[in-house]
Amino acid sequence: MATQKLYAGAKLREIRNRVSLTQRAFSEKLGVSLPYLNQMENNNRPVSTTVVLALAQEFGIDVTELSTGDSERLVSDMREALADPILAETDVPLADIRLSASNAPALARAFLRLHHAYRQTHERLASLDEALGRQDVQMQPSPWDEVRDFFHYCDNYIDAVDHAAESFAANATAKGGITNAAIDALSHIGITVKLCELDVLRRYDPETKTLHLSRLSTPETRSFQLLLQVALLQRNSLLEATLDLARFQSDSARQIAKIGLANYFAGAATMPYTEFLKAAQDTRHDLEILATQFGASIEQVAHRLSTLQRPHQKGVPFFFVRVDQAGTITKRHSATRLQFARFGGACPLWNVHRAFETPGRFLRQLAETPDGVRYFSLARNVSKSGGHYGAPVRRYAIALGCEIKHLDQLVYADNMDTSNVASFEPIGISCRICERTNCHQRSVPPLERKLTIQENERGVLPYEVG
Repeated sequence: MATQKLYAGAKLREIRNRVSLTQRAFSEKLGVSLPYLNQMENNNRPVSTTVVLALAQEFGIDVTELSTGDSERLVSDMREALADPILAETDVPLADIRLSASNAPALARAFLRLHHAYRQTHERLASLDEALGRQDVQMQPSPWDEVRDFFHYCDNYIDAVDHAAESFAANATAKGGITNAAIDALSHIGITVKLCELDVLRRYDPETKTLHLSRLSTPETRSFQLLLQVALLQRNSLLEATLDLARFQSDSARQIAKIGLANYFAGAATMPYTEFLKAAQDTRHDLEILATQFGASIEQVAHRLSTLQRPHQKGVPFFFVRVDQAGTITKRHSATRLQFARFGGACPLWNVHRAFETPGRFLRQLAETPDGVRYFSLARNVSKSGGHYGAPVRRYAIALGCEIKHLDQLVYADNMDTSNVASFEPIGISCRICERTNCHQRSVPPLERKLTIQENERGVLPYEVG
């Protein structure tokens, strides 16, 4: 197999700016000429082995940074945005999209923000006719999308919060476990914790400094809510500093992100990075063993596995997704090349949708995306009870997966035949940008392909994709 050349100009510029060096000083540190560095930063030349080694030795850079990051995410997001009907007549070659993502990532993100603003405003005006006459309609992404993108482009790993949570967990053993440590931390700042009948999981009263937890929720859920409150009250300055760096466009986005960071702290304290990574490797990522060992749910464990992207201490790069019964993606993250549709549902050929049909069982799938990359996907349904008879049950399905080169590290992949091409099911990202011409589950035509309508013949689809 031919070695793939590494073009990482944007990442090189980012590293140089991070260490505050001029191009000349940076080239001297790397042992290359100034023109050669300039060519690498502009992706006219691939990054050489000499430079890779110098980055590690001189600056302690995790060289995996060069081959990961935003590029694949940007390519996937831009392709989907360009498949919008309003841009359907704009034929942008994939090579140009990749060039923009690698050479001008800031411009690519600006384009995506503009597209998000258009979609939001279009939907608002379509549902609220009176908004046409208003002067305060702002062109900005929804707070929810803005926060989701923040975590998405951070690789779902927030270093400062993760280390703070790990430090908190390290001191928990002496206090009788993570739950007792959380109660103790709250009591030190005058917070009283009470169990009671609640219609919500958690309610904090700042006037009486009392935290009420639902007696009907599981012990794992109560522990998680305790840790979340610890983050909001005891680690508030850390959360606010992280939010300052994110520079959200609205107060609503900042508030949503703060809850997201508090949730991140709770998950990272329940499953502290170093200990959890070792346990995951030792058990070959057995979700049920990990859930029992760390007092967490299957979904929490799967989500945590997708965040193990600490520099110099990375775990298997997983994707993680959660869908509801309508097929809408409610959580998504990918540390792999596989990216998810930002709008609409996931590919119907993906096993995550079949998980609803087999409650309590893990479903395994070998899949191949249109770009030829092969993945393993593990799916399972998860139900969240309301805690009492008659309470509504929330039903979701989750999927956790990785590229097949990591299969030896997954207990779930044992005895799967990866040598047989027929074992891999063809899946896509979104029908509008999927290149497959013979998919029997296609919902809409691909916008980048020519259609042929046969008046006297009908196949699975009412058209042929050229």
